[in-house]
Amino acid sequence: MSARDPYDRNNRYDDDRPPRREPAPRGSGPMYYGLFLLVGVVIGGLALWALTGFSRFRTDKPGTDPNAQLRETTPATPPDAEEQEAVALFDRVRDSVVNVDVVMVKQGRWEEQTEQQTSGGSGFIWDTSGRVVTNYHVIAPLYKRPNTELRVVLADRTAYPATVIGTSADTDLAVIQISAPKEKLKPITVGTSHDLKVGLKAYAIGNPFGLSLTMTKGMISSLNRIIESPSGAQIPKAIQTDAAINPGNSGGPLLDKSGRLIGVNTSIASPNGGNVGIGFAIPVDTVNRVVTDLIKSGKSLRPDLGIKLYDERRLRQARYDRGVMVERVTKNGPADKAGLVGVEYNARGLVVRPGDLIVAINGQPVNDVEDYERVVRELTPGEQIKVKAVRHPSEREVTVTVGGV
Repeated sequence: MSARDPYDRNNRYDDDRPPRREPAPRGSGPMYYGLFLLVGVVIGGLALWALTGFSRFRTDKPGTDPNAQLRETTPATPPDAEEQEAVALFDRVRDSVVNVDVVMVKQGRWEEQTEQQTSGGSGFIWDTSGRVVTNYHVIAPLYKRPNTELRVVLADRTAYPATVIGTSADTDLAVIQISAPKEKLKPITVGTSHDLKVGLKAYAIGNPFGLSLTMTKGMISSLNRIIESPSGAQIPKAIQTDAAINPGNSGGPLLDKSGRLIGVNTSIASPNGGNVGIGFAIPVDTVNRVVTDLIKSGKSLRPDLGIKLYDERRLRQARYDRGVMVERVTKNGPADKAGLVGVEYNARGLVVRPGDLIVAINGQPVNDVEDYERVVRELTPGEQIKVKAVRHPSEREVTVTVGGV
């Protein structure tokens, strides 16, 4: 057998192993081709992103104009008379209106103190001695929560600690005091409420939802409403307004178009707690009287005639169709001094003689207990009034000097 050339490509090796492959030239092969392809894809992707992704920075994007200029403005027309009135009113009164906050003081580590506002309302400066008027219910949390303090924030946002001078829960009013420089104390102008008319303009300035010095405008919607105070007593002659009043307005002023105080905003009628156009204010004639009493003595007296009334149901059963009967008078009280008498009973508790039947006070008819209470609430301690009473069979009129309790 002839010998085979071990390097003959047409023959197998002598040892029958597969023919040896020659190494590929350096820099060639599938791996390098794939790498080149990957680099090409990346470069192409970057180029595409540059064309699309940067397009928003291009100045030739449709709708843009590199030469755009500010629009020419149109001057405002002068405010009309009604607007001028509102602007002037706010400028005149704003410095008289304050925020009244109840703040809780917490003791932290390293003798540090932190403060947290727990409730707030509005108020207004009464005089240059630093007295401020607000609602009683605004400061009431001061008596219910420990570690609380009272703070007043003026229109210029300076804050001062406040102390309570006097409160009247029956009329929902309170007087507090701050020590601020006199040049910062601008007392509000006090008006009257007995001569108000439905339809007159009304403005409210206060701190609704913590938004200081917010002014709203409306009108007097109704007069002589009766609202309930925090003590449950009724406040007569309340003013109803549609000037927006919201939580935080309480204690703030209700003003007429001249900026005079005509009431203190105190409550709203609302199904959801927000303004629906029915708000109420304590009339300024009541405010003036109560605030003066609180400044004088720290308390306000409630008008009283020194009378206990006979049960109205039994009175009607006894065929008295109108009026209220005096069952008992306080000894040396206003009614007793005026000569009014109550019911006389025998030893068995039976009525021997009926008491005086009051049918009118100061010319206002008194047909039932509700009429009597409404009329008396409107009186002022020390005031002299005319009481018309029937002592069977005659009718007479006596003068009574109103007392206070």
